[in-house]
Amino acid sequence: MARIAGIDIPKQKRGVIALTYIFGIGSSRSKEILASAKVSEDTKVSDWNDDEIGRIRETIASYTIEGELRSETQLNIKRLMDIGCYRGIRHRSGLPLRGQRTKNNSRTRKGKRKTVANKKKATK
Repeated sequence: MARIAGIDIPKQKRGVIALTYIFGIGSSRSKEILASAKVSEDTKVSDWNDDEIGRIRETIASYTIEGELRSETQLNIKRLMDIGCYRGIRHRSGLPLRGQRTKNNSRTRKGKRKTVANKKKATK
């Protein structure tokens, strides 16, 4: 099993797919990395030799990935919350921030339903 950027990459998968297990690397970036490292996209990770793995590691080192990328996104969210902009307020209250309606949907963001009991009618 190859270990790149602190992540165990599955050896039975093709190189393009296996690199997407690293946070911050999608399919297009993995193709770009393999092309610049001169490794075929179709070869499985188990068929990579040490030289190829080394070239891939060097190429990946130039990108912001894993812990560094996670902390950067968290800092961006914290900054939005601190300046009190609309997106920051929505983050703080746990609501969707990109203009979605919240009357019926957005359960993922709002969480499990909280039932509110009706007021009892006053008797005369």
